[in-house]
Amino acid sequence: MVAAAEKARQTFKYFWRELSWERRRIIPGLEIAAVKATFEDPPEFRTDDPSELEKEHMWLMDVDYDGKYLSGTLINSPHSLKSVKEGDQVKVPGKQICDWMYVVFGKVYGGFTIDLMRSRMPAGERRAHDNAWGFDFGQVGVVNLVPPGYIGEEAPKQGFFSKLFGGAAKEEQQDYAKVANHEHPMSVNMRPSFEEALSGSPEMLNEPDDKGFTFLHQLALAGSFDGVDVCLINGADPKRPAENGMTPYMLAKSLGWKKVMKRLEETGGA
Repeated sequence: MVAAAEKARQTFKYFWRELSWERRRIIPGLEIAAVKATFEDPPEFRTDDPSELEKEHMWLMDVDYDGKYLSGTLINSPHSLKSVKEGDQVKVPGKQICDWMYVVFGKVYGGFTIDLMRSRMPAGERRAHDNAWGFDFGQVGVVNLVPPGYIGEEAPKQGFFSKLFGGAAKEEQQDYAKVANHEHPMSVNMRPSFEEALSGSPEMLNEPDDKGFTFLHQLALAGSFDGVDVCLINGADPKRPAENGMTPYMLAKSLGWKKVMKRLEETGGA
């Protein structure tokens, strides 16, 4: 479980990238987007009861992330913890992330700890688990990060007879290195319209959002090379910190967007 949580932290950037572009879509593309984090009570809430859990791993919806902290709405009811409850708005350091998942057309991406738990279930229990969620979690041992079309691949086809008799098309583990080498399709496709928008309204470039993030901050954290490149070409300040004190380079580095980091370094933003 520790190893699964570590993989989730290492790949969280793909969750955040997808959620960042989701917020720019006119028609929503995600059916669900959630992050699991580790919670524990502060000392004043703790007891000596040995039956109580010191830490609990619970899911958040309505997620936001600023390069340092994860925030959202807690959708689980704690077993032992007393400082939080279901429905609370919570904020935790990013290092407490232990899983993430998003769903596109019923297909789950991410879910490292879920995959581990499913691997420990008998087949019948696993089917009941998947049916309860109502999503396709794929084959045990396969945790993919992005829809196959993002990296120029086709989704495995489910034939008529395999559907009829309950079989499943073989699913291959995604090549994470290949995922890392591909820009998000929306990042590429939005470039011409973004350039046009900035040429007509250049003041947009420096207008902060409600988090104090300009376009350059937002796109650096989302790993958008094309977006960052357009901002820099149009004169965005690569050294300008956001309200949380993080520069575009620091935001890109927080999630390991190496290509974006290199582009910012070229303009003295490091």
